[in-house]
Amino acid sequence: MSKKQFFLGMLLAAFIGGVVALAGVSFLVKPQNAGNFDEKQQASFVNLLSGEDFTIPDGINFVASAQLVTPAVVHVRSQVGYASRSERDPVQEFFGFPDPSEEQRGRGGSMPMSSGSGVIISKDGYIVTNNHVVEGASRIEISLENNKRYEATLVGTDPTTDLALLKIDGNNLPFVKFGDSDKTNIGEWVLAVGNPFNLNSTVTAGIISAKARNIGILRGVENNLQIESFLQTDAVVNPGNSGGALVNLAGELIGINTAIATQTGTFSGYSFAVPSTLVKKVMDDLMEHGAVQRGLLGVSIQNVSPELADYLDKSFPVEQGVYVGGVNANSAGLEAGLKEGDIIIGIDGRAVTNVANLQELVARKRPGDKIDVEYIRDGKTVKTSATLKNFAGDTNIVKREVPKTFTFDGLQFEEVKEQVKENLEISGGAVIKMNSNEAWRKAGARNGFIITSVISDSGRTRINSAQEMIDFLEENSGEDIVILGMFPDGTEYYFEVD
Repeated sequence: MSKKQFFLGMLLAAFIGGVVALAGVSFLVKPQNAGNFDEKQQASFVNLLSGEDFTIPDGINFVASAQLVTPAVVHVRSQVGYASRSERDPVQEFFGFPDPSEEQRGRGGSMPMSSGSGVIISKDGYIVTNNHVVEGASRIEISLENNKRYEATLVGTDPTTDLALLKIDGNNLPFVKFGDSDKTNIGEWVLAVGNPFNLNSTVTAGIISAKARNIGILRGVENNLQIESFLQTDAVVNPGNSGGALVNLAGELIGINTAIATQTGTFSGYSFAVPSTLVKKVMDDLMEHGAVQRGLLGVSIQNVSPELADYLDKSFPVEQGVYVGGVNANSAGLEAGLKEGDIIIGIDGRAVTNVANLQELVARKRPGDKIDVEYIRDGKTVKTSATLKNFAGDTNIVKREVPKTFTFDGLQFEEVKEQVKENLEISGGAVIKMNSNEAWRKAGARNGFIITSVISDSGRTRINSAQEMIDFLEENSGEDIVILGMFPDGTEYYFEVD
C-alpha cells in the first residue's frame, strides 16, 4: 500500500467516525418526538439533583429547623389606647371637647396599632419579644401560626437590651429551646422566622456575618447602660420581624431579631439579633424578679484602636482590647485594683476584643457575681477577681414593685403611681389595668385610662383610689354611668357604660 492510499484511508475513517459520533450525540440529547417541555427537558445528561438516591446533607437541611420553629413564632399586635396631645385639635382641647377620632375609637373604630413578632420559650406561654414592639401598649394580642389568639400580660421589659417578656394563658404550647450563641461561628447557616409586613410565619435563610456588633441604636437609655453586642446576619429581615427568632439548623434559638441597617426602611443586606445567651439571662431575671439584675464593673471604656493611640499619644501593646479610661468610686473595678490605662483582654477566660464584647460578658452576670478579669498594665499581663455591683453601688437584688390590683366583673384596676400624679397634677384615681368586660370595651374603656370621677343617677363621685372605684361599682351595679378621666399623656376623655 502506498503512502497516498494510507493517508486517504485514514481521512475516510476519521470522517466516518465523526459522522457516527455526531449522530449518537444528537440521538441522546434531543428526545425523539418531544411534544412538551416535560419531554424536552428530559435530557440524558446526568443531573445529581434528580432521582430518589439524592439526599440533602443534614448540615444544610433548612426544612427540619423551619418545621420545628415556625409553630412557636407568634405575631404580636400592640394596641395604644390613646392619642398624643399633638394629634388633637387645639380648639377642641382648649374647650375640653372629646377628640372625634377618640370617640370613633371608643365606639369600635380603629385604634393605633403596632406589630411585630415573638417567640414562645416555654410550654406554659412565656414569650420573648423586643421592647420596642410593646412599648406603650395598652393591650397586647398574640396570634399563633394556627390563628389561635390570646391576650398577653406584660411581665417585664428591659430597654437596655430592647427585650420584653410576655405571658399568655396556655398549656402544652410549642416552644423554641435556647441554643448557645457563643458556639455560633461566622459563616454558619441560620434562619430568621417572623412576620414581616404582616406576612405570618415567614422563614428566610442566611449566615452569621459578624458577632459582637455595636450599631448605636439604643441611645437615650436610662443611666446609659444599653448593651449592643448583636449577631449580624444576612438573613432577610424587614419591619415586623422585630422580636422574631434567629435559629440554627438544629432549631435552637440563638438570637432575637431586633434591627436592620438600611437607608430605605427595608432590608438592605444587614440584620442584627440580640444573642441568646444574653436573652436567656434577661428573661430569667424578668420572670424571677420582674426587673433585670445588672452587674456592673464600674469603669469607663473605649475600644483599643490606632485612632485612640494617636489621641492619647500612646503605644498599645495589643491591637485589640478594651482601654480603661477611668474607674468609678465604690465600684467593683476599683476594689479589684483596675486603674486608668489598663487594657482588658479577657473575662472569665474568654477573649475580649472590643467594648460590645466586654459589655455582653458582664451583662450576663448579676450583682454579687464574681468575674475573673485579665488585663495588661505596663506591658505585663495581670489577672484579678471583681465582685460586680448594681447601679446603687451594692450587691442587692433589685425587685420590681408589682402594684396591688383590684378586680370587679372582668375589670382590673390599680393605683395611680406617684410620678404620674405629679406629672398630671391630680390627687388620685383608678387606672384600668385589664379589661375583659364587654360593656366597658364597647363603651371605649382602654387599658391605662385613669378614672378620676364617675357620674351616676345620684350625682358625681370623685374617685381617689382603685378601692373607691370598686366600692362605687359594687354600690351602683347595673346602673348606667359616665366615666370621666384622662389618658397617661393628660388627654381628657369620657365614655358612657350602659
